[in-house]
Amino acid sequence: MTSFAHVQHPTQHPGVLRMERAGKNIRHVVKDATRSGATLLLAAIVAALLVVANQVVETWTEGHLLAAWIAMWAIAFASLAILATPAKGMAISLRAGFKRWNAARRQAAEDRALWQLAQVDPRVMQDLNCAMTRADSLKAYYGD
Repeated sequence: MTSFAHVQHPTQHPGVLRMERAGKNIRHVVKDATRSGATLLLAAIVAALLVVANQVVETWTEGHLLAAWIAMWAIAFASLAILATPAKGMAISLRAGFKRWNAARRQAAEDRALWQLAQVDPRVMQDLNCAMTRADSLKAYYGD
């Protein structure tokens, strides 16, 4: 009599599953980066205000210590409430500016590498000349 062994093999590799889950987690972290940047910026601004408030409080006499402590924390909470939205906007604009700068830097490096290649390869130089001629003719046809 013949018997068959039925072995259940997994359809996906466990390492691939772990990497997919890690990729999803990284995406969530990147989405929260703007919020984290705004929070750090806000914390830095509030810390600077607290240092200034502490310097003012130190000049007061001992009798006003509780009032100074209350004033310092009132400044801290008021600055948190007032500066939360501008700090988030500043963090978003800083991040967008950094992305634009990074993209421009990368594009310039690619352009330099292409130009260096065109200096030694006449085929690439001919392709660049054709592309520039085509761009000039399109500008003449459609206008600037």
